[in-house]
Amino acid sequence: MPRYVDGFVLPVPRANIAAYRAIARKAGKVWKEYGALEYIECMGDDVPPGRTTSFARSVKLKDDEVVFFSYIVYKSRKHRDAVNAQVMADPRIAKMDPKTMPFDAKRMIFGGFSAAVEL
Repeated sequence: MPRYVDGFVLPVPRANIAAYRAIARKAGKVWKEYGALEYIECMGDDVPPGRTTSFARSVKLKDDEVVFFSYIVYKSRKHRDAVNAQVMADPRIAKMDPKTMPFDAKRMIFGGFSAAVEL
């Protein structure tokens, strides 16, 4: 059965990587607690700048930043919606202030995707 994935691309200042990882670990535990199948945070280490488009260009990456590609896997869109409703109501997540995040949330790209091919 095809699964559903929430995907994220965001810039993290190199000086804030440890703080970002700490928040991601906490958030990941909450998502998993409510039923997410996988919670993955990937830090770019081979992300070439493209001439027209690239991960770096998509978030207007600055010289002192690194791009993260992250995703959460669910059973289905319905499952994602149910898990996210619980996560957003959880005080561990609800009390997080976007203004105090260790990255620029305005440059984060996100979206939900239906799996088209699974091998």
